[in-house]
Amino acid sequence: QVHVVESGGGLVQTGDSLRLSCTASGRTFDTDAINWFRQAPGKGRERVAGISWNGGEIYYADSVKGRFTISRVNAESTASVYLRMNSLNPEDTDVYYCSAGPTMSDYDYWGEGTQVTVSS
Repeated sequence: QVHVVESGGGLVQTGDSLRLSCTASGRTFDTDAINWFRQAPGKGRERVAGISWNGGEIYYADSVKGRFTISRVNAESTASVYLRMNSLNPEDTDVYYCSAGPTMSDYDYWGEGTQVTVSS
C-alpha cells in the first residue's frame, strides 16, 4: 500500500527554522523524484523545491532559494525527503505537501500535508 506522509510542521516565529520530512513507501519511490509544494486556502499551489531520485537534479523556487535546502535518503524502495527551512517569515505560512513521480515534472502521489505557520 502506498503511503506518502509529511511531518515536521508547526508554529514558529519569524527568523526560526523548521525541518519538514516526507516519507514515501509502498512502491519503488527510491527511483522517483520528490517535490515539495505549498498552498494556502484560496491561493494557488507553489512548487517550492524538488529533488531527483539520486539527488543529481535539484530545484528551488526563487522565493526560497538560499533559505531552503532539500535532501533525501533512499532505503530499499522507500524515499525519505527533507526540507530544511531557515529564516522563515510570515509569507512562508502554508500547508506543505510532498509529491512523488517518475520525473521532476510528474506529481503522481501526494501526501495530506503539514501546516507551517510563521508568526511575525
